[in-house]
Amino acid sequence: MYEIYLIYTVSFIAGSILGLLLSYRKYREPFVTERIDPLALAVAVAGWMILINPWIYTGILRTLGFFMVAMVAGMRPGYGRYETLIGAAAALMVWIITGAPGW
Repeated sequence: MYEIYLIYTVSFIAGSILGLLLSYRKYREPFVTERIDPLALAVAVAGWMILINPWIYTGILRTLGFFMVAMVAGMRPGYGRYETLIGAAAALMVWIITGAPGW
């Protein structure tokens, strides 16, 4: 029963590390512009939709959702925060509109 939580944790850590490495490669300068990255926004929205909405509940998809959210949330300091908030807000609105009871 607890093995699935280990997979979720490893997936989140791997996503954070990969997000940090990719963001340092993509953004050479410190955070100076408040611009939304469309690719990071798409990954964040998809990841949060998988995590929050119970109609997509499978172990593999939930693991992928943790990985995707961690990839955006774990970006270089300053980057990825707007995308993460927009993705979480969009998933929460879909959750409320559909009237899903939860996990």
